[in-house]
Amino acid sequence: MGLADRTPPDQQEYHDYAERFSNWGRWGDDDELGTLNHITDERRLAAAALVRDGVTVSCSHPLATDPRPRNAWPVNHYVYKTATGSGDFIGIRYHGYANTHIDGLCHIFTPDGRMYNGRDASLVQSHGAEANSVDAWRDGIVTRGVLYDIPRLRGTDYVTIDAPVHGWELQDAAAAQGVEPRPGDAVLVRSGFEAFFADHPDFPHTTPPSTPGVHVSIVEFLYETDAALLGWDLMEAGDQLGIEARVPVHEIAIPYMGLPLLDNATFERLAEACAERGRWEFEFIVSPLYLRGGTGSPVNPIAIF
Repeated sequence: MGLADRTPPDQQEYHDYAERFSNWGRWGDDDELGTLNHITDERRLAAAALVRDGVTVSCSHPLATDPRPRNAWPVNHYVYKTATGSGDFIGIRYHGYANTHIDGLCHIFTPDGRMYNGRDASLVQSHGAEANSVDAWRDGIVTRGVLYDIPRLRGTDYVTIDAPVHGWELQDAAAAQGVEPRPGDAVLVRSGFEAFFADHPDFPHTTPPSTPGVHVSIVEFLYETDAALLGWDLMEAGDQLGIEARVPVHEIAIPYMGLPLLDNATFERLAEACAERGRWEFEFIVSPLYLRGGTGSPVNPIAIF
């Protein structure tokens, strides 16, 4: 089962993903970049060549300072003022389902307590992670971004709960949009966050969430195309059609593949910019905070046309 026959994995096949799509040792025992190794200097230069208009588009939500169902830990933002100026205090717990952030490779562990590349999870302490932390990406992530606009492909406003986004739909979207997947791509999957919650303002929040989104079958596409990063708006689907895992995409992508996840992005303005130009590829930049030992970072991803 898989991309070839357009069939989602069963429980055993999902279990086998951990070995089938593992990148442990692929770039050496000391590697902490994971699939960002697919982004070479040549691919950064090729991404820069996509800039023609000088137009930039943010893919971030505003920091979630208001309490709401998907935001159990509102951002603390205080402004102080003196006679000569003003400043801010910001306190944020960014992992979750509200703030746009990138997951480091120490964020999710395997069932036997390992991190990406086989490192022991005991290396993550209260003072920070001693390996696989986000500061390994302090030079920034610059590559070609490709928007896979699934509602546009389906002719709907958003992905529905009973029909999650499968890996082969990314193949279909690429073909429909005239884009060839390439190694080092930032794969950005639009499921229709804004439209879904506009129609379901009182949708109940659960942990993990029961919203529509991406199925774990996407992992095969990401591995086979040598994707560098996955970004998504509705994240992974609550209904994984028989897969027993809390967050099945996270649990394969981060500890086994070493693939960074850009969580809680927004792609509405990006989709409009792509449709206006008739092209779904662009330079894409993600700049994590230089946080030593961090498990991830809030980010403001930028697409450049």
